[in-house]
Amino acid sequence: MTAERRYHQDSNAALCVLEDITLLYHRSSGQTHMVISPVPEILDALGEDDSPVTAAQVHARLERRYDLGEPEQAIAEIEAHLAGLTALGVVRRA
Repeated sequence: MTAERRYHQDSNAALCVLEDITLLYHRSSGQTHMVISPVPEILDALGEDDSPVTAAQVHARLERRYDLGEPEQAIAEIEAHLAGLTALGVVRRA
């Protein structure tokens, strides 16, 4: 059985919220990205503690606050967002 991927937020990322848009600054690369929901919420869920978490654990954290619909589909979408954030260097795989 393959181990589930675990993620954590890179400490070099900073968020700035401006109404409906969130600016995501990655200090290491010097790049700023504009992101919208659900990216800030996913990053917030990752930041609840310092331990690396799976997409299913992020889902469980988000589900406390939001109606996410079918768990399998929501977890797949969270995993896709985490992969994109990893490609940007904002999230790291553990």
